Amino acid sequence: MRKRVTLLVAALMMALTMSFGGVAFAKITPAEPPSCENAGGNQPGGQQPTCTGGGLTQNEATPATNPSGNAPPGQQ
Repeated sequence: MRKRVTLLVAALMMALTMSFGGVAFAKITPAEPPSCENAGGNQPGGQQPTCTGGGLTQNEATPATNPSGNAPPGQQ
């Protein structure tokens, strides 16, 4: 009887180890507000979300996304 209990406990521990071993935590890419870029690909200092001035490119806002490319639950 003691041997059976030991084997049962060992089997349960192995099953739990295997079930938790494959868990991967998905990384959520954070949302980015709109920004400006100059010709060098850098953000000019002190710029507001709307680009003003010559040689600046407006970058659109990007929503938060999970690895499948969708918005996380509760976010639009």
